Amino acid sequence: MVGRPFRTAVLLCVALLVATACSPPAPDPMPPLPDSSAQATNRQATIPRLGVSGTSLTLDDKPVWPVGVNAYQLATNWSVNAGCGAQVDLDSYFGSLPAHSVTRFNAYSSFAVNKYTGQLDFTSLDAVFRAAERHGQLLIAVLTSDDGGCENDYFKDFGWYAGGWRTQVSHGLPMTFAAWLDTAVKRWGGSPSLAGWTAVGEPEPSYCLDHTCHWTKRGCHATAPETLRVFLDVSGARIRELDPGAVLFSGHAGGGQCGSAGHEFEMVAASPGVDVLEYHYYEQMDYLPGDPYDGLQRRVAQTRSVGKPLLVAEIGMEAGSCDSLDARKQVLGEAIARMRTMGTAGAMFWAFVPDPRPSECTLDIGPADPLMSMIGASPG
Repeated sequence: MVGRPFRTAVLLCVALLVATACSPPAPDPMPPLPDSSAQATNRQATIPRLGVSGTSLTLDDKPVWPVGVNAYQLATNWSVNAGCGAQVDLDSYFGSLPAHSVTRFNAYSSFAVNKYTGQLDFTSLDAVFRAAERHGQLLIAVLTSDDGGCENDYFKDFGWYAGGWRTQVSHGLPMTFAAWLDTAVKRWGGSPSLAGWTAVGEPEPSYCLDHTCHWTKRGCHATAPETLRVFLDVSGARIRELDPGAVLFSGHAGGGQCGSAGHEFEMVAASPGVDVLEYHYYEQMDYLPGDPYDGLQRRVAQTRSVGKPLLVAEIGMEAGSCDSLDARKQVLGEAIARMRTMGTAGAMFWAFVPDPRPSECTLDIGPADPLMSMIGASPG
């Protein structure tokens, strides 16, 4: 699921000003994120490590069933990057959560570009990790999205998964995805708040049939499952090389998407580059236990057959003008309880925003939303 687009106004210099007056001076180079020294030692004593045991998630080797939240826009910083969605008060956000809660967020290369200079600037992403560490919270970092949302809105097609991710610099991004993977994992892999990595959110190696590339206008190569499997194998192996012990999430939407439909999902799920499989559930579009080919119950059975957990990494329902927040809490609470009995390993709401729109029908979850009271982990 893609976050709300955020438009920034660009002020044009008047023609009589010299070009150098148009641009602010380049900032000093950003220092590296501090390594795990004395400060990190204290954090590591208080922040448990997310892990996997069979088909369960664990915290410090104890089985848990977490209810977390997606907060895709945490790295938005209007003074630095173009952002995506509203800017979040990081200390307020992390401080409002129960200790050791799990937050999934966008750690895209687009958030590491200074909008004034066009140069790499890690200020915003560093701040997310530092704030999470201060408050003893856990992060799942998603490195890019399949549809380019919150990046450049360019869809990643079959050719990208077949090798373009290592060679192509997509429109407006600072580097290839392979280079960004290396950059991100080297920089933040040592953070005690890092719970795990997702290479691509909702990967789908299809191809566009027309210029709109709407999901109804895409084709699927016969070799798409093998292509996706190789991508997860190789990208996962690289993350493990740089960050041994990291938990790797598949990013799957979980339905019948190209490359993972029906029985294909199980072959992809067996990738050594994946520890936790995903399913994304939206009340208006899905139902429980789901259809027999691509529904949640089928996906639970398939992940169990390969001995891995299945996390409902996105669960959302529209509310506001169309339904009350309390009604949404009841519906999703019942859905989560049922998902747990079905054998899933946890669930994560979509999506926290600091500026919810109560007069509209949206998936927004604001700071005072009743769903926020459900976040936390119970014994698995």
